[in-house]
Amino acid sequence: MIRLVSFRKFCAVLALSGSLALPFVGVAVGQTSGTSPQERKTLRTIGFMTDFDVKDDAVGICKAVMNGVAPGVEVIDITHQATPYNIAEGARFLAGSAPYFEKDAVFVVVIDPGVGSTRRAIIARSKKGQFFVLPDNGLLTLVQDRDGIEAVREITNPEWMIGAKMSSTFHGRDIFSPAGAHLARGDDWTTAGPVVDVAKLVRLDIHTAVVNDAGLHGEVIGTDGPFGNLVLNVPAETFAQLGYRLGDTVPVQVGGKTYDLPFVKTFSDVAVGKPLAYIDSRGRLSLGINQRSFAETYGIQAPAEVLIVRKR
Repeated sequence: MIRLVSFRKFCAVLALSGSLALPFVGVAVGQTSGTSPQERKTLRTIGFMTDFDVKDDAVGICKAVMNGVAPGVEVIDITHQATPYNIAEGARFLAGSAPYFEKDAVFVVVIDPGVGSTRRAIIARSKKGQFFVLPDNGLLTLVQDRDGIEAVREITNPEWMIGAKMSSTFHGRDIFSPAGAHLARGDDWTTAGPVVDVAKLVRLDIHTAVVNDAGLHGEVIGTDGPFGNLVLNVPAETFAQLGYRLGDTVPVQVGGKTYDLPFVKTFSDVAVGKPLAYIDSRGRLSLGINQRSFAETYGIQAPAEVLIVRKR
């Protein structure tokens, strides 16, 4: 109380003298706010992705664990609505989002149908310097193919986990979240556990579209969020080999049925309710309907075979 009264008197004197400046107030607040901005900046950002959905408390619990280990850590949600158990989709989302994060970011990814089994919980560091905390079940495949993996550790050190009362079904809380937070605060990741041979990482058998004399052979690999556009495993460069140009009509066979689609730049290039083929924001050929769902309209779900003949 004595300090409070003295401070008020001091402010009153300064105010009367015209010397009470905002920089002084800023310094005073900064000295009593706990963690300084400089200290907060030392924490690595965490990108967090799961198939937990947000209907219950699982995501919130994981974030609370992260913040408990690394107070003030920034956690960016990539998605928590990945299709349950769909490791290939998770690998695609992870590879798609990683380039937009900082070069030393940490990714905690929990799409883990093998939770509690003999599958390994690992930390991997890419050749770009990013860290990935996840089950060794193929989630790293696309990141490994593009960025390369420099080193891997299995998480076995109890100090990197939540404690002795670890469950067999919620490793997102008990292993991956605390391990990710340890990395975010700069702990030495080589203490997390033993080295894993990069060559022995579990990999998905992911196919990219191919072109032969019969045309392009590809696959529907998913839909674009809630909009129902079909995402294909067809990079723009591969599609270009067929000879089609903007404005052409492209005969696209999906699941054995052929759709004649205008190849255009964006949705508004066709009338509302009309279908189109376009190159999406990730550089892949996609099929959509302006303000409608292609998947629902034509009853198509992934996976489905795609065939496109060469331009005549």
